[in-house]
Amino acid sequence: MKSIRISQLIEDHDYDLRLTLIAGASGLTRTVDSPRIQKPGLALAGFTEHLHPHRVQVFGNTEISYLATLPESRQREALSKLFEEEDLACVVVTKELEIPPVLVTACESGGLALMKTPLLSSEFITRVQSFLEEALTESSSLHGVLMDVFGVGILLLGKSGIGKSEIALDLVMRAHRLVADDIVDVTRRKGAVYGAGNPVIKHHMEIRGLGIINIKDLFGVAAVREQKKIELVIELQEWDPHQEYDRLGVEDKHLQIVGVDIPLSVVPVRPGRNMATIIEVAARNQLLKLQGHHSAREFAERLNRAIAEGAMRRTLGEEVE
Repeated sequence: MKSIRISQLIEDHDYDLRLTLIAGASGLTRTVDSPRIQKPGLALAGFTEHLHPHRVQVFGNTEISYLATLPESRQREALSKLFEEEDLACVVVTKELEIPPVLVTACESGGLALMKTPLLSSEFITRVQSFLEEALTESSSLHGVLMDVFGVGILLLGKSGIGKSEIALDLVMRAHRLVADDIVDVTRRKGAVYGAGNPVIKHHMEIRGLGIINIKDLFGVAAVREQKKIELVIELQEWDPHQEYDRLGVEDKHLQIVGVDIPLSVVPVRPGRNMATIIEVAARNQLLKLQGHHSAREFAERLNRAIAEGAMRRTLGEEVE
C-alpha cells in the first residue's frame, strides 16, 4: 500500500492547505496511507473503538470547544487515551482556533505533528482529501505509445523497433491524437487507469530515419492531448507462422496495469497489414463493447443456434423416415 510522509502536506502548494507546524516536528516522518480524514469527536470522550491509524485527525470547533469544557487534568487524560494509538498520522487544528497548551504538550511528547490552518474544517477536509487521493494513487511508467483514437484511449505495446511510433504517426495523419510516445506515465484513479506523456519528452516522437519530431508543432494542438483514460491495450507481435492467433475474439483477454485489468488484444505485425486501419477498427469495436454489443460473441451465438437448428431438422427428418 502506498503512503506519503506527513511533511509532504506542509510542502504542498497546489491544493493551498495553508498548514503551519506548531509542535511535534519529529512526527513529520510519520506516514498517511488513506485519503480519508477523521474527526476525533467521541474519541475524546473515551470511545476510541473506531479510531483509525494512519489518518489525518482534524480538530475543529467541536473538538476544541469540548476540550475547553474539561479541567486541565481531564484534558490530559482524554488526549493521552486518544494518542495511545501510536499510528495516528498527525493532528490539524482548523479555523485558526486557539490551540490548548495541553494539546501542544501532548503532541510534542508523543512525537505527533501538530499543525494549524486558517481554513474551515469542511474546506480543509475537501482540499486535503483531494491532495491525498492524488498523492496516494498508484503510478508507474510503461514503454509504449498512447493514442486517443475515436475517443478511445489505446495503449500500444511491443518490443522496440516493431513500429509503434510509425503506426502512431499514421494515426495522427488520420486526425487522431497523440498522448505519449516511448514513455507512458500511468496512474490509477477511482478504479481506472490514466496515461500521460513524460514531461521531458511530451509531444515528441522518435521516427527512425528522421529523428525526433514535435507532433504539436508539426500538426497543431488538436493532434495532441495531455492525458487519456486507457481503455484498450494492443500488444504488437512479429508475425509467427507457427503460432496460433485468436481468429474469433470470443474470449476477452486482459492486462493488469497498476492493479486494474485493461482489455487486451494481441495483433501480429507483418508487411502488407495496414496497422492504422486495424487499430481504428479495434477502437470502433471497443466502443461497441462498451455499449453492450460484443460482435464476436453475437456471431458465435448465431452460429451455435444455426448448428443446433440444423441438427434438430436432421433428427426430425430421420424420425419421419
